[in-house]
Amino acid sequence: MNAFTLDNPAGVPSSPHKAFSNVAVVPLGERTLLILSGQVAWGDDHQIVGGDDMRAQSRRVMELIGKVLAAHGATFANVVNLRTFLTDISRIREYGDIRGEYFQDGPPPTSTTVEVSRLFLPEALIEVEATAIV
Repeated sequence: MNAFTLDNPAGVPSSPHKAFSNVAVVPLGERTLLILSGQVAWGDDHQIVGGDDMRAQSRRVMELIGKVLAAHGATFANVVNLRTFLTDISRIREYGDIRGEYFQDGPPPTSTTVEVSRLFLPEALIEVEATAIV
């Protein structure tokens, strides 16, 4: 038996080919570790929201992360680490402006941001993974 569960919360688009789960839920005694898969700016129809607008895509990504967290009793205050993949690092400020709206309370999470040549969907400008402790 696994010591963790995999979940695709309602309201969060899951892989159209069932290639991944949105979150691994790992019990740690009195706490729970949430390891979120990378989120892109998917709409419910599996099409990228926001076109070439980094802010719109970043906002959608944060909304999806928020939905996964909420489904497990967490908020952005529970996030301890973010890993961000941008297809154009010169647009980091656009992402950072939106990210800052979601991380206003308490210290910011640890973070890594890298530029990649492309993501699994050509229209995606950003993908963000998160780890949280509840």
